This record gives sequence, C-alpha cells and structure tokens, in this order.
Amino acid sequence: MRFFAIFKNVFKIIAVFVIGMVGGIFANQIFWPYFIERPFFYEYKLEQRPVYLTEKKEVYIQENVALKNAVEKSEKAVIGIRTKTGTGKILEGSGIILTSDGLIITLAELVPLGSEFGFYVDGNKASFQILKRDLEKNLALVKLEKTNLSTAGFANPERLKLGERVFLIGTVFVKEETKKSVNEGIVTSFDKDLIETSIFEKSVLTGSCLFDIEGRILGINAISKDGRVFTVPISIIRNFSGL
Repeated sequence: MRFFAIFKNVFKIIAVFVIGMVGGIFANQIFWPYFIERPFFYEYKLEQRPVYLTEKKEVYIQENVALKNAVEKSEKAVIGIRTKTGTGKILEGSGIILTSDGLIITLAELVPLGSEFGFYVDGNKASFQILKRDLEKNLALVKLEKTNLSTAGFANPERLKLGERVFLIGTVFVKEETKKSVNEGIVTSFDKDLIETSIFEKSVLTGSCLFDIEGRILGINAISKDGRVFTVPISIIRNFSGL
C-alpha cells in the first residue's frame, strides 16, 4: 500500500507537469497570438515587437564597423603641416592628398606668405611647391615631390543629407612626432558653400578633412575660436584644384 501511495503521488506530479507544459504551449502558440490580433490589443499597443529592437542593434553595430573601416582606409591621405611665420609664430594643422602624384589641398591661413613650411607625410618631411593661394576662399594648392601616395575618393555633394554620420581626421604634432586624431558627429546644416556638423574641436585640427561614413572626402575644415567646425565642401575644392 505504501508503494502504491508513493506511485500515486509521483503520477500526480508528472500529470501536473504535463498539463502545465501543454497549457503553456497552448497559451503561447494559440491563445496569445489569437488575442493580440484583436482590435482592442492593437488600440492599446499590447502586442510585442521584438524584431525592431534587434534590427536597431544590428544597424548600430554595422555603422560602428563601417566607421572603423573608413578611418583605416582614409587616414593615410591626411598630412601634417607645420609653419613658422615671419614673426616667429608657429602654426600647426593638416591637409589632404588629392592625387597620388602629390597634389594636396590645405587652408591658406596655414601657409601665409613669407613663412617657412614643413609638410609631413607619414611623419616624414617632404619637398613641396605652393601652386596657388586664395585668401577669400581660404584655400591653398600645394604639390609635394612624392608619388604613390594614399588618396581618398571624393564624395558626391548631391547625396549629402541632414543627420548623416561623418567624421574628421587631422594631424597633431606631439613634440617632433605626428599623430592622427579622429572625431565624429552628424551633419547639422549645409549648402553649396559650407557644411556644418555637430563636431567641436581644438584649433590644432585646422585643415583636417571631413569624410562620409564610407571614407570619401566631403571637404576641408576650418575651426572657429569657440571650437566649431566649418567645412569647405569638396565641390569648391575640386573647382579650385581643377580636378
């Protein structure tokens, strides 16, 4: 009798477990899907939508990978510039390589007349010739005596969008060495003459280059006293350089 009582209790436990499992399957697969399709549930947003959350996470991860790849691809096209003016003032900034045979663009304010210039590619000083300056556009075209240089493609300005994710790369001087600095943000305003972003930077990144998420050149950056970044668009740069 004792064995029968034990067996009966075990049977009850198994029966409760099986009934609970069947009930759970029924509720999950039939009962709940049926009710979330009713108008009342749609009205009060009681249905679950886990797919959208997963989708956002995937997009975020993909953008971060794209940004990393774009930086690695385009950073070698950014050079360093160090200038000693006639009054002894030291100017530091950047420029961007436009062609593999050494044509570069920078800001005219970084290469004023009557100064001594140093152009640095991968940390090494290069010989150069300043082809032209335009103080009104604040642009200078320079030819380096180097070939097989790394370049970045030109972005299409007609495809630029508000809120588009962008980044800049510039060269900074630490003692006698050059290092690259990166910052990112979004496009907040633009027209044919100027691009503005959410990026704020130090003046040492004057002449840095603005890129889109694919590592293509959007323009060259001037930095105000309060750290705001203003970008001369690539369309103006191409007209100025004849490319």
